Amino acid sequence: MTSEIKSKGYFGEFGGSFIPGELQEVMDILEAEFLKYKDDPEFIEEFQYYLKEYVGRENPLTLAKNLTEKVGGAKIYLKREDLNHTGAHKINNAIGQILLAKRMGAKRIIAETGAGQHGVATATACAMFGMECVIYMGKLDTERQALNVFRMELLGAKVVAVEKGQGRLKDAVDEALNDLVQNYENTFYLLGSAVGPHPYPTIVKHFQSIISEESKRQILEKEGKLPTAIIACAGGEVMRSVLLLIISMKKMSV
Repeated sequence: MTSEIKSKGYFGEFGGSFIPGELQEVMDILEAEFLKYKDDPEFIEEFQYYLKEYVGRENPLTLAKNLTEKVGGAKIYLKREDLNHTGAHKINNAIGQILLAKRMGAKRIIAETGAGQHGVATATACAMFGMECVIYMGKLDTERQALNVFRMELLGAKVVAVEKGQGRLKDAVDEALNDLVQNYENTFYLLGSAVGPHPYPTIVKHFQSIISEESKRQILEKEGKLPTAIIACAGGEVMRSVLLLIISMKKMSV
């Protein structure tokens, strides 16, 4: 691995691109196209159009009055990503990446999904733009999230149940990357989380930054200052831990 590759895509000690050479070539093309378009005025205008007119942004920053009273003083605001079209933040990234895929000439979109929200968002975006859509999902996850599988298929996506490994999200990512290596000439991998090889974490970070941009402006309008703490969760499994953390902060003043 060259020093140039090793220096790219790091967040502190984390990140990088530890992948086979043939996949690295695909990632290099993706990075070049992303850097080409992310600050392009026409691309930004189109992205912002769909965020407003299709996703439904900006969404509110809502004071959780009852929870604030329950924890004894810490003012708690909720950024309402659940009010987006498809019901989660995943659609922000899906729209951004599919607009990039269009400019790269892709005709086929592949994605991975765990709980199914990214798969639903990707299938929704593909249906809107008329693109073939294949979603890789661990077999265990397809069973746990059968309703989201139904939603993806209803939107025209093909859902592939991955039985390799543990049949979970990691294995779905691996299968999607294998697909990309074999079909990169007409396929765009629309990765949904800040995982995988560079430049994907940077791409996802970029398209999801709309959440923090809105939140910062909204909290300053409401409170005149930035929050003491910001808490986020990743996946329903950790929501309970997040709520417990909020409750433990009951004496925090804002």
